[in-house]
Formats: sequence, structure tokens, C-alpha cells
Amino acid sequence: MTSDASASTPKNSQQPGGLKPTIFWRIAEDIPANLKWALTAISIVVPLGIWWGVSSLGIVNPKFLPSPMTVGQAALDLHADGFLVQDTLMSCFRVGVGFFLAALISAPIGVAMGTFTSIRSLLEPIIGIVRYMPAPAFIPLLLIYLGVEEPPKIALIFIGTVFFNVLMIMDAVKFIPQELLETTYTLGGQRHQVLFQVITPYVIPNILDAFRVNMAASWNLVVVAELIAADEGLGKRISLAQQFFRTDDIFACLIVLGLIGFCIDLLFRWLLRISCPWAID
Repeated sequence: MTSDASASTPKNSQQPGGLKPTIFWRIAEDIPANLKWALTAISIVVPLGIWWGVSSLGIVNPKFLPSPMTVGQAALDLHADGFLVQDTLMSCFRVGVGFFLAALISAPIGVAMGTFTSIRSLLEPIIGIVRYMPAPAFIPLLLIYLGVEEPPKIALIFIGTVFFNVLMIMDAVKFIPQELLETTYTLGGQRHQVLFQVITPYVIPNILDAFRVNMAASWNLVVVAELIAADEGLGKRISLAQQFFRTDDIFACLIVLGLIGFCIDLLFRWLLRISCPWAID
């Protein structure tokens, strides 16, 4: 009788300590779509509300903290002057080229290092050393070697992302279940089939996740590069605004950078969803 009663009790009706589970505090479970959208809205509306309230009450000098309306007007003025679109496109171009080159090189090297211990032993020490060298520290050398045009900016983004991509992809390959590889060999799979038909498809979701995470570093680096040597770009626009104490322009450019990054993050999530549906819970 007792066993029947316990069997009819919902699996998640209670948690350790006698606490009843709530929708908000579910562990490793999804939440209703309406709650998800409500929390998303709160995460945006509340900071904006605090920003508007602090700036409206005059707690902080408007020169240091312009109101959201002032920042919005600054963005419209930059757009009307043609600077916003031009700077955004130039920054996107630099990040796109630099990160594409880093992705093109890091994916096969990372897979090879995770698959073959010999290649990992050969490359991991030097990559581990260079990875801890701050990418901005290479700027003087890049300017000496490549001049002041686009190549040093693209090279900076490449240097700042390629090594992190390689090591994250390598770690993803290293943690492939050994049983999966042994089963492939048992079924008559050859070495090249294991590499290209088992290992590579298995780590594609991890590769996209590594790219999604390290894309943020690319945007940080392009702003650094444009602050030092550039005629246009969002980083250059921030530098010019700082010289003339235009904090509203600085805030406008920062918001544009955040929105671009958020859109790129959504793009990678979409690519993961359409290319690796098996990896989506």
C-alpha cells in the first residue's frame, strides 16, 4: 500500500529538506515561455528604469551620466551625420575578417590537438605560453610590422581569439566518450572515418559555442585597436567623444556595441539550432 502511494507521487513534488519545487527555482529544467519572456523584459526594463531615475533626479551630473533620452538623441544625431552607420560597418568589417581567419585556423588545429596526443604535445606548450600574453601588448609590434592601416587591427583580433578557440576546441575533443570511439572501431570504422564522421560532427556544437564565447573578445580588441590608430570605427568615435567630453556619444556607441554583440550571439545560437538540432535540449 505504501509503495503504491509513493509511486503515484509526482517525481518532482518535493525536494530534499521537504521544500516544494517552484517554477522559478527549477534545476536543469525549462520554464514556461511567458515566465521566460517576463524575466527577459525585466532584465532590460529595470536597469533602464534605474538609469532614467538616477539621471532625472539629478543625483549625478548630466555631463557624467546623460539620460536615456539624451543618449537616444545623440545616437540619432550620429546617424544623421552618417557617422554611426559608417563606424559600425567598419568595426564589423574588422571583427568579421579577423575572427573568420581565427576560426578558419583554430577549428582544424583544435580538432587535431584533441585527437592526436602527439600534435597536442607539440603545440600545447607554445600555445599555452602565447595565450597568456595580452593581445594589446602586440600593438606596437603590429604597427611596426604592418603599418597603420587595416592589417594591424585585423591581426590584433586574430591574435586575441585564435589561441582561445584552439584550446577550447581541443578540450571538447578530449572529452569525447571513449566508448563512442571504440564502438566505431568495433563496427569496422577506419581512422579517417573516426576523425571525420564521428569526432568532427560530435564537437561541432562545442566549436560554435567556443566561437560564440570568444566573439566578445574580438569586439573588445577592435575597440582597443581603434582607440589607438584608426580614422573611423566605433572605438575611434568613442575616443573623439572623450576628447570633447561628449558622454552621450560614448554611451550611444557603447549601446550600439552591446546590441551588435547580442545580435551576433543570437546568430550563433541560430546556427547551432539549425546545424546541430541533436545538441539542443
